[in-house]
Amino acid sequence: MMGDEDAPRAEGPNPFGVGIGSRPKPKGIGVGPTEGPGPVVVLVTPQMGENIGTTARAMANFGLSELRLVAPRDGWPNERAFSAASGADWILQEATVYPTTAAAVADLTHVYATTARDRDMVKPVVTPRRAAQEFRAIIDAGRKPGILFGPERTGLENDDVALAHTILSVPTSPRFWSLNLAQAVLLVAYEWHMLDVEVPEKFLRIGETEPATQAEVQGLVDHLVAELDEAGFLRPVEKKPSMVRNIVSFIQRAQPTGQDIRTFRGVVRALTRRYQRGQPNPKPRK
Repeated sequence: MMGDEDAPRAEGPNPFGVGIGSRPKPKGIGVGPTEGPGPVVVLVTPQMGENIGTTARAMANFGLSELRLVAPRDGWPNERAFSAASGADWILQEATVYPTTAAAVADLTHVYATTARDRDMVKPVVTPRRAAQEFRAIIDAGRKPGILFGPERTGLENDDVALAHTILSVPTSPRFWSLNLAQAVLLVAYEWHMLDVEVPEKFLRIGETEPATQAEVQGLVDHLVAELDEAGFLRPVEKKPSMVRNIVSFIQRAQPTGQDIRTFRGVVRALTRRYQRGQPNPKPRK
């Protein structure tokens, strides 16, 4: 039986020099606060290097880093895994290989088995979101959880599922519940990552500019109303107040930036310039 210190690793940089390359572990944007201890991802008899590589990529997206491989079919290290990882090489370089599932989970205190099928075993079943909350509690208590993922073609064997304390099942459409390996890992990793990431559910990305002030918005409204009055658009007169309110409402709904306001006013000036040069306005609408 191999322990972590004995298990094979892909030493040094990407040993194959393929894919996007042996890029260093990124820092800053994209690396969330869950980059510390996290649940261990255990791939049981993964069939293709591409599956392992895309799994590493999914883990890197959401802050998981410890990958264990149980008897990978095509051996380890695997060139195609590094190619498919799109730069998440550090996870593959540190991945460890075990001969059996029992050996891979020997040091874990709580094991989750991912499966969509009823295995006729009495075990609690949790969603990825609930599992993430349990991972946090287990890790905060100084213990170590892990997640078993089976090969894409067959999933986990019953003997593997029997080693788990809990079943982790992703709620999918009853019409089609099959997930590929990287998809399954990504869904679980995302829920783990989101425990500690505070992002607004909606925000306006405005780059270098700033949101328009109310004074800037009012300046645009006054500009538009003056030109529309001149063009005879705000007719009949009794409807002018409601028409102006509608204009104000759609401008505010757009949440314009200061640059938006300046651009809009420039457009209005360009469209009305020929009339300001003495050309007749179009006939007012009836």
